[in-house]
Amino acid sequence: MFLQMLYWSMNGIGTNDDALIRVIVTRAEIDLQAIKMEFQRVYREDLEDMISSDTSGNYQRFLLAIVRAGHH
Repeated sequence: MFLQMLYWSMNGIGTNDDALIRVIVTRAEIDLQAIKMEFQRVYREDLEDMISSDTSGNYQRFLLAIVRAGHH
């Protein structure tokens, strides 16, 4: 479910910002790193790369900071 919400929030023309923010923020502390790995496996696209290509500015930096927070 979360994978599909992430993918479809950025797939095609435009971005569904509400859906993108909702998934990233609500899953950040729970299982976002696992979601990132599964996203790569299922869609053959890197979540960080997709966020980078679909967003810009402070919004992009904010989302990427959250997504990268769990990196070790």
